[in-house]
Amino acid sequence: MSDGSVNVESRTSSQDKRWTIMAALLGTNTALMLFQGIEQAKVYSPVREVALSIIAAALPFQGIYFLIYTFVLEHEPQLSSQRLEKLGYASALCQVVSYASLVAVAMMWYDLSAWIGLSFALSSVLAIFLIRAVMGPVDEAEAVQS
Repeated sequence: MSDGSVNVESRTSSQDKRWTIMAALLGTNTALMLFQGIEQAKVYSPVREVALSIIAAALPFQGIYFLIYTFVLEHEPQLSSQRLEKLGYASALCQVVSYASLVAVAMMWYDLSAWIGLSFALSSVLAIFLIRAVMGPVDEAEAVQS
């Protein structure tokens, strides 16, 4: 490979990584709504009802995140900086609501077993802090060192 060639895999942006995380959350939440909804119809549980309600509220925000992401990809050169900033805020709000759906997952698993629920909740919080810490913006001094 010549020095002028570009490895496409190494150019993945943090936005693409967020897209992947959101896709995983959307898939997980959709599966939970389907299978836990079927179980809820068979055996009612108030905790599951609340958890499924939280997930149901998060699903539209997850869909809107993908719409915003696609819109920005297609129209970024034509958009003003103000519009891009507003879309960035909307995207961030959609991500926060989506991450909140992890609380619902923890609730359902806590209803299954206190240990499983607490383990999932604690590890989710730690994972979110970790990913936010390492995926933050890189300052110029750090970029020059590497």
